[in-house]
Formats: sequence, structure tokens, C-alpha cells
Amino acid sequence: MYHLTALVTLLAIAFYLFTCINVSRSRTKTGVKVPAMSGHPDFERAFRIQMNTLEWMPIVLPSLWLFAIYISDAVAAGIGAIWIVGRIVYFIGYSKAAAKRGLGFLIQGIAAIALWVGAIGAVVLRMV
Repeated sequence: MYHLTALVTLLAIAFYLFTCINVSRSRTKTGVKVPAMSGHPDFERAFRIQMNTLEWMPIVLPSLWLFAIYISDAVAAGIGAIWIVGRIVYFIGYSKAAAKRGLGFLIQGIAAIALWVGAIGAVVLRMV
């Protein structure tokens, strides 16, 4: 069983849901009406945080699970948790200013790459 990886997956989805709610709150706060996707910098940053998180999830979630299956549930979950922490740091920084998103992006990017490299490496090793 992959309980830790399952928990991290659910936490990642919960964080993404939080970013969706944040976009809705930002619309109300800034007066950006549906279906507009621009109009106020605070809204635009909230929307980009949500979309960037969504853009990374198809990279992270399959890599997370393949890493867990081929290498280790606990290690996959630990790296996945680091990815979530990176997304939170990204959220906090980018919410303040676009220029402050770098550290969070770096943390989550390294975690995502570690999951992908580990997963592909383990799969290839088992094939040869």
C-alpha cells in the first residue's frame, strides 16, 4: 500500500483547490468580472498561481506515483511534500509580487525533477 503517497496526492489536490478558491476571492476583491482573465494585477497573480500549479500537476502526480511504485512510498511522499512546500512558498511570494516567486518555483521545480528522474531511472533500470 502507498498510504504516504496517497496522502501527499490528496494534500496536493487540496492545495490546488485552495488556489481555485483564492482566484474566486480575488475576483470579488478586485472586481474582475467573469469571464475576464485580466484587469487587476492582484487578480492576475492569483490566476497565474492557480494555472501554474495546474500546469505542474500532470508532471508531478504521475512522477510521484511511479517513484513510489518503483522506488519507495516514503521517499516519494517526502519529495512530494517538498513540492507542496515549494508551491506554498511560490504562492506567498507571487501573491506579493511577481518578482518574489523565484524561490518557491525553484523548490518545487527541483522536487518535480527529482521525482521524474527517479521514476524514469527506476523504470529504465528494470527494463534492462
